[in-house]
Order: sequence, then structure tokens, then C-alpha cells
Amino acid sequence: MSVFQRILVAVDPSPARRNAVRLAGELAQLTNAEVRVIHVIASAASVAAVVPLEEDSEAQAVLDEALTALRDQGVKAEGTLVRGLTTQVATAIAETAQEFAADLIVLSPHHRSSVEALFDPRVSDAVAHHTNTAILLAPEGQDED
Repeated sequence: MSVFQRILVAVDPSPARRNAVRLAGELAQLTNAEVRVIHVIASAASVAAVVPLEEDSEAQAVLDEALTALRDQGVKAEGTLVRGLTTQVATAIAETAQEFAADLIVLSPHHRSSVEALFDPRVSDAVAHHTNTAILLAPEGQDED
């Protein structure tokens, strides 16, 4: 039995998602793994309101693109959309990994300044603190927009 049989790949609207999806697909091909794609439709909370940061149609397009790419690689893939505040993204990813019984979580890192990171930790760092599942950060590629 291979190490990675169930891979969760988290995607967001950034161009880096394509590298995470490609890497998850390549690993799935090597191990004949099943892949679940998660996209969290994030909202930001202010004192007066909760503001969606993405339209439902945009979120569905991000998810559909990832599923198409994986299926084009011959990978068995399914996807899910989850709603949450920006502060809940890491928890949503970790909970989905647990529900899916993922052996591996593939994420794309977001590069920010050290000052920004003090006030808003990276999702990848936060996911690592919410799960015991192995995490792989996909490197940035040259084909990003």
C-alpha cells in the first residue's frame, strides 16, 4: 500500500493554485490516490457587516478548473466548496482533511512581508497547527499569472 492514498488539495483564487493542483495530480498518479479539492469561499467580518471576498460563481469556477485539471491527468477527483470567515480558512481545511481521512494536504504558499505575517499568519502555517496530516507546500511556478 502506498503512503498517500487520499490527497486533499486546497485552492484559492491566486494563480499559485495551479501548481498545487498539478503537484497533487502528479502525486496521485504515482500512488493511484484519490483527490479531494477544497475551496473556501472566504468572507471578512467588520464591525458592521460580513463581506464576501468572492462571488459564488467565481468560487465555483476555481473549483471546476481544479477538478478538470485533475481529471485530465486521469486522477479520481471530487470537490467541495465551504464558506467561512478569513479567520476560519485553516480550520475548514483541517476539518475537511479529517473528514476525508487525507494522508496529505497540498497547499500553495503565499509570500508576504514578515510584518504582514505577524498580524495575519499564513494559511499553511495555521493548517499545520490544526492537523496531524502531512502538508506539502507546492512551489511557485513560472506559468503563474
